[in-house]
Amino acid sequence: MLSQNVLNLVDTGMVGTLGDAALAGVGLGGFANFLLSSFVLGLSAGVQAMAARRVGEGRRSETAIPLNGGLLIAVIVAVPWSAVLITFAPEYFPWLTTDAAVVDQGVPYLRARLFAMAAMGMNFAFRGYWNAVDKSILYMRTLISMHVLNIFLNWVLIFGNLGAPELGATGAGVASAISTIFGTASYFFLGRSYARDAGFMHGLPDRQTVTTILKLAAPAGLQQFFFAAGMTTFLALVARMGTSELAATKVIIDLILVGILPGLGFGLAAASLAGQSLGRSDPDDAKQWGWDVTKIAVVVVGLLSLPGVLVPEWILGVFIHQPSTLALATTPLRIVAASLSIDTLGMVLMNALMGVGDVKRVMMIATSFQWLLFLPAVYVIGPVLGMGLVAVFGAQIFYRLLQSLTFTSMWKAGRWQTIQLS
Repeated sequence: MLSQNVLNLVDTGMVGTLGDAALAGVGLGGFANFLLSSFVLGLSAGVQAMAARRVGEGRRSETAIPLNGGLLIAVIVAVPWSAVLITFAPEYFPWLTTDAAVVDQGVPYLRARLFAMAAMGMNFAFRGYWNAVDKSILYMRTLISMHVLNIFLNWVLIFGNLGAPELGATGAGVASAISTIFGTASYFFLGRSYARDAGFMHGLPDRQTVTTILKLAAPAGLQQFFFAAGMTTFLALVARMGTSELAATKVIIDLILVGILPGLGFGLAAASLAGQSLGRSDPDDAKQWGWDVTKIAVVVVGLLSLPGVLVPEWILGVFIHQPSTLALATTPLRIVAASLSIDTLGMVLMNALMGVGDVKRVMMIATSFQWLLFLPAVYVIGPVLGMGLVAVFGAQIFYRLLQSLTFTSMWKAGRWQTIQLS
């Protein structure tokens, strides 16, 4: 998960040399892509929960059947949906910002990313499966290969090297799309080698399997949708404060992900381990896995976040080249980095709860906190009162800490231990 953020950081670092408008356009385009692809991303939770439960039940010859269903759903949903979104991107992207220069940079970048939506959905289905069957090393190797390819293609397409056209921010989107499709091809190749005996690509799943995947994926996809919509709305509100504020926020978020994505990786591990324990009818062991994984994650993320606390201006200077924008970003990054360890507590247990099938309650809580608490606070603090980015990110810290405490309480209460999956 730490390696996954290289994709965003490389785009940010290279596009940052093109100026604030390009950086802001890529930032909005990236979150818009996340928003519009959110349902297919939810397939990961459905595939992982079902496959992990079958591992615990000793039904290893059937663990890839949910994966087959996830891949089929990704194609059926994403192909027509992405075609519509690509066509109308110039119509809806201006809803996010009124800055014409940002729109000009963001629309072609978003279109390029949307072209790979079906591949992204399939990649997330594979992610859920590899984590469920304790083969996350295959996921990691493929991600690293994708990132190496993306870095090379960014260098070629953004700046016009090796005789290629100089595409600027659009080149970053094309590079990301190509690397995503490359990842999908790699996963299919690995599936033939490592999942054939588990039923990979051997027949279609039955109706009950597809129904269960959809029941798990729909709340997870809705949560992803509302989270992405919330982040996109957050960026749109910041854009009303100024293009420099938007560019600074884009970089801060990408840097935060360096620290928080390992927490997500630990959360996926906790989800698989707890799900397998429930498959063995051992709910106490499942609960203990959540606590044990959380302890490790908090320490790891705490260490990763130290540079952001101690020398934020050094890190930000790699991506932001305008002195005024750099000054805007320094204090917000420091205070957010200082809070990441506690945020990680919620990240791990949220994903653990989803991995054992408690997706509806997770969706309701995460969505309510973001939309009913955080975003109204940002609107008042930012565009209305003009209190600046420090106050805006202070509101984000408060909302994330409250969410962490809530998921901790849910894991401790243990209602999730009685959830049954088919």
